Amino acid sequence: MSQVKAVNVEIQVVLGRATLPMAQLLRMGRGAVIPLDANVNDEVWILANNHPVARGEIQINDERIAISVTREANVYDYMAGGAS
Repeated sequence: MSQVKAVNVEIQVVLGRATLPMAQLLRMGRGAVIPLDANVNDEVWILANNHPVARGEIQINDERIAISVTREANVYDYMAGGAS
């Protein structure tokens, strides 16, 4: 069991997605805003080593941001870019 505890897992939270032409991306500077395909109350995707494992909700307490896990992820929805 100690070997399992020593394994590092990279966790990412995906808020939304956007498709931009490369020229537009290269013109962006500090403070640029990229509109995402997500709404305020949408669930976020939680990835472990780039693999979707769960869905969650953003929690903001004082100056800290956290994610509350709400359910298991559907890998097919993630690959399709869906929000279900």
